Amino acid sequence: MIRSIKEARDLRGKRVLVRVDWNIPFDYRSGQVRDTFRIKATLDTIHYLLSTDASVILATHLETGSIEDLQKFVPEGVELLPNLRDNPGEEANSDEFARELASKADIFVNEAFSVSHRAHASIVGVPRFLPSYAGLHFMSEVENLSKAFNPPHPFLFLLGGAKFETKVSLVEKFLNIADSIFIAGTNAVPAYETELKNNPKIFFPHGDIAALDIDDETIKNLKLKIENSVFILWNGPVGKYEDGYKKGTLAIAQMLADSGKQVIVGGGDTLATIKELNLYDKFTFISTAGGAMLEFLATGTLPGIRALEK
Repeated sequence: MIRSIKEARDLRGKRVLVRVDWNIPFDYRSGQVRDTFRIKATLDTIHYLLSTDASVILATHLETGSIEDLQKFVPEGVELLPNLRDNPGEEANSDEFARELASKADIFVNEAFSVSHRAHASIVGVPRFLPSYAGLHFMSEVENLSKAFNPPHPFLFLLGGAKFETKVSLVEKFLNIADSIFIAGTNAVPAYETELKNNPKIFFPHGDIAALDIDDETIKNLKLKIENSVFILWNGPVGKYEDGYKKGTLAIAQMLADSGKQVIVGGGDTLATIKELNLYDKFTFISTAGGAMLEFLATGTLPGIRALEK
């Protein structure tokens, strides 16, 4: 079992290191942040800690932009450390860097579920040296994604995106849980080349499954499937989203938002679609994670969760 930060006693005056995932997309031309969803997801934990009179130190990695670009989102009185990945010890999970981070605090909080599939120093190293807890949104991720393990039925699983070789075990697991699984995106072709094409629970896009987006017949079929489902899990775009083939993905997002069903969604491009249509309040739960969501669904745990359990 992992412990929520709300289970920690007497935080007054304690230094709390909070690992967040503020690796958010920047628009180089305007210098503006394109999506603050992951930042907003961490604020409940940060404000809770501040309300206990704890001293809060934030740590994140950032692939584009600079740490200085994030300062406008940091609450008053909170410290933001330099980019974690500027130190090679982060990705190498070195004891030296983990100890260096741990030396800054009395308590560690993981509020970065979306990178907790990475065995990096700030995720799995620091908990070896400090009392460690999960953040409030981290706990919500575990609670809500776990609903897919024992869901109400009929249960529809929509799996888009790419890198099917990393998702085979996930599909095989959910063949025993879901009533229907739709495989699309660039996953469709490699999946169709396996025995999965013969499984009656699995269905693919209508027509050319190698097409850059799903067609109207597929959208119509999905609408019927959604109407006949009670619980729906969706991860990944169903077309080549990054090249502008968005029609199918946008249509699915809107249908799910309008369905009134229990719907859990996640994945980077999926979040971009929700932002584009402004549908943040239309789903049962929106995960901040992509790869971490899929790994958790496949295995029921993550390196970051195991580190907190220890």
